Amino acid sequence: MVRASTVGAHLPAPGFDIFGDLRKMNKRQLYYQVLNFAMIVSSALMIWKGLIVLTGSESPIVVVLSGSMEPAFHRGDLLFLTYFREDPIRAGEIVVFKVEGRDIPIVHRVIKVHEKDNGDIKFLTTGDNNEVDDRGLYKEGQNWLEKKDVVGRARGFLPYVGMVTIIMNDYPKFKYALLAVMGASVLLKRES
Repeated sequence: MVRASTVGAHLPAPGFDIFGDLRKMNKRQLYYQVLNFAMIVSSALMIWKGLIVLTGSESPIVVVLSGSMEPAFHRGDLLFLTYFREDPIRAGEIVVFKVEGRDIPIVHRVIKVHEKDNGDIKFLTTGDNNEVDDRGLYKEGQNWLEKKDVVGRARGFLPYVGMVTIIMNDYPKFKYALLAVMGASVLLKRES
C-alpha cells in the first residue's frame, strides 16, 4: 500500500535544480552564460578602476566598520573618498589611513597638523567617539601620520548601505547563500 503523502516527496522543487539545469544546457548556452558572467565581472572591475582614476584614491569607496566616528558616521555607512595629493590636509578633515602592520584602513578626524617650511606635513588623528588620540593605533614608535599613510578623504556618505558588507564578513554562510540565490535567479531568468 502506498501512502499519498510519500508520492512525489523526493522530487526537487521546480526551478531549484541548478546542476540539472546546467546539464541540460548545450555547449553554446553554457558558453553564453560564462561570457555573461565574465562581462559582468569585467564591467565591475572597469568601473572600480575608473573610480580610482577619477578620485585619486586607491580605495574610492569604504565601509565604516566601527562606532569610533559616531555621531558623524555610524557602523555600516558607505563613504566616498577622494585624494588629490596637492590639496593640503587640514585639522577637522576626516581621512582614511592605513597603518603599517594593519590590513584594514581606519576612518578618523585630523585633530592636529604640523607643517614644515619644506612642505612636509605630519598630522594626528582621533575618532569623534574616542577619548584619546590615535597614537596607540599607529605602528610602534610612530607618533604622527604622513601623507603617504592617507588612502583618501571623506567627501560624502550613504548611511547604513555598507551593512551588507559587514553582515557578509561577520556571517560567511550568509555570503554563500546570497551567491547561491543570485546564481539560481540567473538560471531562472534564463528559463523564462
